Amino acid sequence: MARSSPAMLLATALTVAVLAAGALAGDIAIYWGQNGNEGTLKETCATGLYKFVNVAFLPTFGKGQTPVLNLAGHCNPATNGCTGVGADIKSCQSMGIKVFLSIGGGVGSYGLSSRADARNVSKYLWNNYLGGKSESRPLGDAVLDGIDFDIETGVSLHWDDLARALKSYSKRGYKSKPVYLAAAPQCPFPDASLGTALGTGLFDYVWVQFYNNPSCQYSASAGVGGLASAWAKWTSIRAGRVFLGLPAAPQAAGSGFVTTSDLVSQVLPVVRNSTKYGGIMLWSRYYDGLTGYSKAVKSEV
Repeated sequence: MARSSPAMLLATALTVAVLAAGALAGDIAIYWGQNGNEGTLKETCATGLYKFVNVAFLPTFGKGQTPVLNLAGHCNPATNGCTGVGADIKSCQSMGIKVFLSIGGGVGSYGLSSRADARNVSKYLWNNYLGGKSESRPLGDAVLDGIDFDIETGVSLHWDDLARALKSYSKRGYKSKPVYLAAAPQCPFPDASLGTALGTGLFDYVWVQFYNNPSCQYSASAGVGGLASAWAKWTSIRAGRVFLGLPAAPQAAGSGFVTTSDLVSQVLPVVRNSTKYGGIMLWSRYYDGLTGYSKAVKSEV
C-alpha cells in the first residue's frame, strides 16, 4: 500500500474536521399561531431563520370531544376561516421547512381515555391534517409533515398509543410521506406527561423546554450545571435529534430567558457536545419578532 503524503494527511484531517463541524450544525424550530401580530405563516418561513415550524395549537381533542383548532387572532376555524393557511404551509414546505401541527399546549381541554381513544384521535389527525382525506380539513388540503406533542397537563396516559398509531400511517398517504413526530417536554427528567411516549423511540425531534423550571434551566447566577445535567439525560433517550427549548424574550416565559451572549458563550458549548444535538427551539415567533433572538444566534447555533 502506498504511503500517504503529509499534504494528503492534512487534507484528510481538514475534511474530517469540516464533516464533524457540519454534524453539529444546528437548526431553529419556532412556534407560530398564538398571536395575530406575529405575521403570517408564509412570512415566518420567508425569513429564512427556521427549519421547523409548529402550528399551535389543537388544544381540544380526545375523550369524546370534537377537536377544535385555535390559531388565536390569525383566523377562525369555526367559520372555516383557516383553510387559507394551507397555502402558507405549502409555501414553507417548498422552502424545505417541515411544518407540524402542535397538539395540546399550556391551556386546553385534551386527554386520552384509552388506547381506542388514542387510535380515534390519530385517525382524526391523519384525515384532517396529514395524508388522509376529509371534507372538513381545517387547514385546507395542505399535508403537514407531522404532529408535535406539547402535552403539559395530565399524566402520561396513552400518549405512547397515540405515537404508535400516528407512526403506523407513515408512507401510506399523499406521495407516501412519512409522518414525523415531535415533542416538547419540560426539562425535569423524565417528563411527567410524555415520559412513556418518548420511551417508544418513535420521536424524530424533541425540543425540551428549558424554561419555567429553575432546577434545570440556565441562569447567570446558577450557571450551566443544572441544564448540563438535564441535557445529558435528555440526549440519552431514543430519539432522532434533541433541541434546546428557550423563550425568545424575557416576557415569553415566567423564567429561563437566556441572553444571546450567554447562549453563545455559556450554553451552546455544552449542548453541542452531544451527537443528538439538533439546535434550538424558540417560543414563539411573536416574541422572536420583537427581540430578533434567532437572527442574532443563527450563525452560532
